[in-house]
Amino acid sequence: MTDNSDTPSRPGGLSDPVQFMQNMAQVMQQAAEIMVQQASKRPAAVDMASDLPVVANAFQDLARSYLAHPQKLAEAQLKLWQGYSEVWQRAAQQALGARAEPAADPLPGDRRFRDAEWDENPAFSFVKNAYLTTSRWAAEVVANASDLDEPARRRAAFFVDQMLNALAPTNFPLTNPKVLRATLESNGRNLVEGMRRFGEDVAAGKGELRIRQTDLDAFVVGRNLATTPGKVIFQNDIIQLIQYAPSTDQVFKRPLLIVPPWINKFYVLDLTAQKSFIRWAVAQGLTVFVISWVNPDERLADKTFADYMQEGVLAAVDAVLHATGEDDLNALGYCGGGTLLSATLAYMRAKGDERVRSATLLATQVDFEKAGDLLVFIEEQQIAALERTMAEKGYLDGSKMFNTFNILRANDLFWSYVVSNYLLGRDPAPFDMLYWNADATRMPAALHSYLLRECYLNNRLSKGELMLAGVRLDLSEVNIPIYNLAAREDHIAPLPSVFRVGRSFGGTTRLVVAGSGHIAGVINPPDAGRYSYWISDQDADNPEEWLANATEHKGSWWPDWAAWLAAHGGPKLAARQPGDGPLKPIEDAPGSYVLVRSD
Repeated sequence: MTDNSDTPSRPGGLSDPVQFMQNMAQVMQQAAEIMVQQASKRPAAVDMASDLPVVANAFQDLARSYLAHPQKLAEAQLKLWQGYSEVWQRAAQQALGARAEPAADPLPGDRRFRDAEWDENPAFSFVKNAYLTTSRWAAEVVANASDLDEPARRRAAFFVDQMLNALAPTNFPLTNPKVLRATLESNGRNLVEGMRRFGEDVAAGKGELRIRQTDLDAFVVGRNLATTPGKVIFQNDIIQLIQYAPSTDQVFKRPLLIVPPWINKFYVLDLTAQKSFIRWAVAQGLTVFVISWVNPDERLADKTFADYMQEGVLAAVDAVLHATGEDDLNALGYCGGGTLLSATLAYMRAKGDERVRSATLLATQVDFEKAGDLLVFIEEQQIAALERTMAEKGYLDGSKMFNTFNILRANDLFWSYVVSNYLLGRDPAPFDMLYWNADATRMPAALHSYLLRECYLNNRLSKGELMLAGVRLDLSEVNIPIYNLAAREDHIAPLPSVFRVGRSFGGTTRLVVAGSGHIAGVINPPDAGRYSYWISDQDADNPEEWLANATEHKGSWWPDWAAWLAAHGGPKLAARQPGDGPLKPIEDAPGSYVLVRSD
């Protein structure tokens, strides 16, 4: 290992051993202070019924499976020792100066082992190969387990993966070459800075770790985020409705209503000016309206899914048409907003209401059978425990969903920041998407419980069994054109789940698959020149078959959507200004609801 510092190094790589010892003493003092501060605080209520027993049951199910089949257990043990034998052989070859191929390779997209020393240094190479061999073996153990139903196998795979992520050698100073170099070169100053940041993040989370993924001082909503010009023209207890100012002389006759997810704030669609989907849509000649959901507190604890439909989507439809004087509109829903929009369309169809003429669904699920790793948290025991927790305040803390989504991509959204922030002592870089991700919202208890039980647990919407405001919802009766966007690497609304949208509705669906994930796959402006999207005119039974016959197009899917929507936009007319109609401006966009923070 080389020391790249300008100061001559002493044996062991330290330029100043005395300074190193002083820094280590400071780290220990900081750690002790954090522990004292935490011990003096009132401990937060923890419902173990939703945590450890679920994990324990997953491992018990896995263990019982192998104990019932001793031969498979013996075969698994033998395979592990064979893998370790291969690791030792390669380590011996490398120690003698011979070139040795790795015993195991990281999975595609795994960026933890990019440092050259993981391959060039025999000690670190051995650690990496041993870890990856164990990880590969553990995944195969879960996959090959007999007598496990699909939910049990999914839970076991998820928790095994979480355990392995936590135990990765990259997460510890002595087994991460990058951290070790930084420690030697700075005489441990990186650990002092890291412990300071750790203390600040624990304090910010009021006793729970609130890890920073971006520079939270780099962005201000309304100043460099959510800056598309517009006015709030309507509001009630649940929503503010924003109408955006036109940037073209003429606009399509039929306005566009955007229904974002209430789980997050709407400005994911209006980030910086260069990334703003809303600003770009306005520039295509659309009169754009967006719902800005309230950040609810205990006063809205009893607001239900039906309330969010009636006081949210339907109230917005009424307001858009009243403001523009039109008879109908196009609608767009994103993630949970798309699920709510879909339910609303079925409700409107049952009522004979045809005011929505087309729908765009972005990363939206209506059939939750293949909802991915989120299903690990969807079982009666965990939902009941969560309901008890929500009953204390009347809502779900925004930090809970923030942490859940981070866990789904733990290496990218949690452990990488543990290494960077606390072991390397670095400040996170400014990133608008991650600022938005940290600007979490609360959810009313009744609404969240209904979504988990009726959609995720019982999957009633896809079965035509969901009752909303006294009406049974049947998506197959909805026959308007649908633009269905899925993302190939989506971990929240997985491609196999979003793929089923076309099977649920009764009209024509245009499926488009974008590259990247749940956010980056959607927020991909044409000028960025990133990713690709896939289109196929051939039907298929599954996404793998569909993709095999699809045509790849480089760049953003946005222009394809704009061309599709233009066919449903009607003729052009003079651009509308917010406030021209009977609904007068209340305040400037982005409005006041979006500024209310959960913390």
